[in-house]
Amino acid sequence: MALRLLHPRKPSSILQNFARYHDYVRLATQGGVIRVPLASPKVIGVANSRGNRSHQEDFYAFATLALDPEELRVSVKKSHGVDWDPKKVGDAFSSQVVFVGIYDGHGGSAVSQYLRQELHGIFESVKKTAIPELFLWIKELGGYFKRFKGGALAPWVHDTGDTPPLDLEARATEAFFELLDAIAEQVDRNLSTDEVSQSCGATASIALLHSLDAPATPFFSAQTLALTVAHCGDTRVLLCSTDNGQVVPMTENHHADAHVETIRLRRMMGSSLITDSFGESRWMGALSNTRCLGDLRYKKYGVTPEPQVQTKLLEGKDWAYLVFVSDGVSSILSDDEVVDLARDARDPKTAADSILSFAQELGGDDNATALVVPLAGWGKIRGPDKTKELREYRRQQAVGSERQRRM
Repeated sequence: MALRLLHPRKPSSILQNFARYHDYVRLATQGGVIRVPLASPKVIGVANSRGNRSHQEDFYAFATLALDPEELRVSVKKSHGVDWDPKKVGDAFSSQVVFVGIYDGHGGSAVSQYLRQELHGIFESVKKTAIPELFLWIKELGGYFKRFKGGALAPWVHDTGDTPPLDLEARATEAFFELLDAIAEQVDRNLSTDEVSQSCGATASIALLHSLDAPATPFFSAQTLALTVAHCGDTRVLLCSTDNGQVVPMTENHHADAHVETIRLRRMMGSSLITDSFGESRWMGALSNTRCLGDLRYKKYGVTPEPQVQTKLLEGKDWAYLVFVSDGVSSILSDDEVVDLARDARDPKTAADSILSFAQELGGDDNATALVVPLAGWGKIRGPDKTKELREYRRQQAVGSERQRRM
């Protein structure tokens, strides 16, 4: 399916002209403002493995974005009913939002690598004035999208003159569709005869962390933190509470047989769900995830990049960390096991390593990524490790197994 663009865009040039994102977070001290690098193992911890696969399709990215403070004020008011005043924070901090993304490719790594390079910049640079033209392109996809009303973009699809500023849900939705547009442009221009490129795709899950403290504090020490998660696919994004290490999932799997996806697809497309010989449900007989970026040949059949957006207002002291795991981990470990493996780590990097190592010890051979973001309750989890005995039992059962011998 070659996609005709109604409005060619060049994301790379957009980023060169407008990008203000950077790889550190600003922190106010008595001596002035200092910069803390996000890549520090004590700030964000990452463990990433190719497993036994021939190549790596899992990628990730993190950056600090500069977003319009008025947008952030509107988002906080809409989602949480909180009257946040950016003027109390000051110009140096009022626009600061930390972006963390994880991208799991399938059919090749081209799309997941492109997301790693571009999504945070596109997220920062999108504007509501581009939505009407983008909406026309979405409708041009046909099939499922002929009946698409705009979702979170609906207030801006016909006119942006006298309309409110974007909120974070609308910004995320626009950014994900812009990325799909950019991928389609790349395929049309360079890869239109390449069948593999038409079926290459990636899941995408991003978290936005916005401190509401005044004076300003970074996300890892914020007493009040607005968390927004925009999600397509089956990456797990999990909050771990300081109260007995309770886990709160911020994502659900967008598999073809999931309740929310079954309703969406059958309402618009009828049924094209097929169960393969392994008992796994596949949409159109090919895809396990029905929300993702790329997979161009399946777009008119309802495979959408429209993210599911969840928000939560956090009292920082009540939450120890946020964990992202790709399906190379979540297919092996439960949510509780994932968060418990991180609870006694000395730093986020060690926590991520513990999660990934245990998944591999149990025989996981897929591409796998674990990413740990500390919050103000880091190191303060109360209560016992709930899955310790279960993990030890699973470890003993794996000893000498065929799966472990392949490691």
